[in-house]
Amino acid sequence: MKTIVDVAVADGRFKTLVVAVKAAKLDSALSGPGPFTVFAPTDDAFKKLPTGTVESLLKDPEGKLKQILLYHVVSGRHMAAEVVKMTSLKTLQGGNLTVNATKDGVYINKAKVIIPDIKPDNGVCHAIDSVLMPP
Repeated sequence: MKTIVDVAVADGRFKTLVVAVKAAKLDSALSGPGPFTVFAPTDDAFKKLPTGTVESLLKDPEGKLKQILLYHVVSGRHMAAEVVKMTSLKTLQGGNLTVNATKDGVYINKAKVIIPDIKPDNGVCHAIDSVLMPP
């Protein structure tokens, strides 16, 4: 079985996300049966954060980092064709993500989906160009 974590590791564009998920001890959960939908920030998305943000978050992996990561995860398998018909999604962090499908693309909050429907066996990942921050 190829899990969300396995697919993210193999892809190579999610190295920072994988480090963060492991630091926050979410790798076993995201390797579980799910299904989960993950809006996965690429390494380039993490580079958009202010200098030192990732390092600071990694110092408190069970706190703010874990909450930010859970804000990227939704219960269930929501393929792109389904997501574009939605207006919001409830995250495992407890907050809501806003979905906005435009002629320019699909946005989750202000993050653009750049690669939809990456298909691990325990859910689906949609690569996004920015890190989502809970309100």
